[in-house]
Amino acid sequence: MLKKQKKTLFLIFGLIFILIATFKSYKLYTTYFASNNKNIHKIYLYIPSNATYQQVLDSITARDFLKNSDTFIELANQRNLKTRFKPGKYPIKPNMNNRQILNMLLAGNQEAVNIAFQNIRLKESFVALVTRKIECDSVMLMRLLDSTSFISKYGFTKENSYTMFIPNSYQLFWNTSAEKFFDKMHQEYLRFWNKNRLLKAKYLNLSPQQVSILASIVDSEALMDNEMPTIAGLYLNRLQKGIKLEADPTVIFANNDFTIHRVLNRHLRTPSPYNTYLNFGLPPGPITMPSIKAIDAVLNHENHNYIYMCAKEDFSGYHNFASSVTQHLINAKKFQHALDQRNIKK
Repeated sequence: MLKKQKKTLFLIFGLIFILIATFKSYKLYTTYFASNNKNIHKIYLYIPSNATYQQVLDSITARDFLKNSDTFIELANQRNLKTRFKPGKYPIKPNMNNRQILNMLLAGNQEAVNIAFQNIRLKESFVALVTRKIECDSVMLMRLLDSTSFISKYGFTKENSYTMFIPNSYQLFWNTSAEKFFDKMHQEYLRFWNKNRLLKAKYLNLSPQQVSILASIVDSEALMDNEMPTIAGLYLNRLQKGIKLEADPTVIFANNDFTIHRVLNRHLRTPSPYNTYLNFGLPPGPITMPSIKAIDAVLNHENHNYIYMCAKEDFSGYHNFASSVTQHLINAKKFQHALDQRNIKK
């Protein structure tokens, strides 16, 4: 009888042990190895630079991707996530488990964001585009862009600071600060202005910033890329001869009215350092973000004797060029007649 009781107790304890072991194994599996992401598509978790641990947990709750938040928090406490998490933009992929998510947050293995920009006319528009992609505040970025003391560290003025940004596609981390963004863009600027380009700018007796300012005018004038070297050569001729550039796009910029299709005498009288009908030489800054093609068109300009240009009367996007004022007036009259025929008054 006693032997039978012992056997029964042994079986009971054995069963309890198996149940406990099974429970612990299941808990170990669900905590460490089982998928804890209920989404079938990749989503992103954003952790701001100055976030508290509670804000991290709130962000996770708001994204609502965890199947079991208790196991995640339990393991997060074990791994001391409270004091070790890193800010950034984190991809939460399908079937990720707690361990994979925590390792990512602890190591700061965030996904880079892609920022591409070109042909952006105003600094304000550029700042808005950038701050839609990265964490830094638009007010702070604009303030630094217009700060003489800050931008001078890179060799720019607040008027020509916009020339530091070379149109291209770049990868940055989401939590990049405004200062780090400038550092990155300046590194790319130095990489772009290699020895070959610097020598060509020096031959033109222009600084890289001045080349970009002129390129912004060329970019605004040229609808066809293959005309850029010709237009660049024309404006360089005017600069070398001490003739006002008289570029219509600078007048439009000075008037801050980008709906103008026909530049009139009243537009030409607008007082502004950007109005090249009133001022000699280059404006103090670019009138748009010049493309790489336009910058290289200035550096590799076409050599000719043209001083004047006028849009072709066929509205093809090309220009008629002239070396004499007589020929230019003929070209201008043909274009003005074409405008009148289409009833384009402004």
